Amino acid sequence: MNGDRLAELEAQDVIWLRHFDAADAWQLGCLVVDRALSDKLAVLVDIRRANLQLFRASLPGVRPDQEVWAERKARVTLRLECSSALAGERFRVWGIDPVEIGWLDHGYAPGGGSFPVRVTGVGVVAAITASGLTSDEDHELVRWGVEQLALRQQDEA
Repeated sequence: MNGDRLAELEAQDVIWLRHFDAADAWQLGCLVVDRALSDKLAVLVDIRRANLQLFRASLPGVRPDQEVWAERKARVTLRLECSSALAGERFRVWGIDPVEIGWLDHGYAPGGGSFPVRVTGVGVVAAITASGLTSDEDHELVRWGVEQLALRQQDEA
């Protein structure tokens, strides 16, 4: 499973948007929250740039520690410019503990749940993060949201 999961995550980590501003952050957040509500998921949804929170929703059943996990996963995505799931899988496959070697401290959580928001011609401009489900479920929820927003933006053209 080493190479298979890594290849799968790398293939997912290439969604590009045409644009992304505060209105797009709201639309993306609402897409993910609507799906989470429909599926009755107890999840926190967070969209942020490096020093600015653009969207936050805590759905019924979210615990206070989910806020901390969301922040830690988003830090990974914003620093490494890839999904936190991909970062965690790379570390696992490479046999690296990023905390042990001093690359990341305990303020980072390289596990599934944060996904980069990339804009064509710009690069990573934000991270969308979910916390409250399993790492794989958190990852899939936010990846799905970015994919849906990209599809909507393609339809605009």
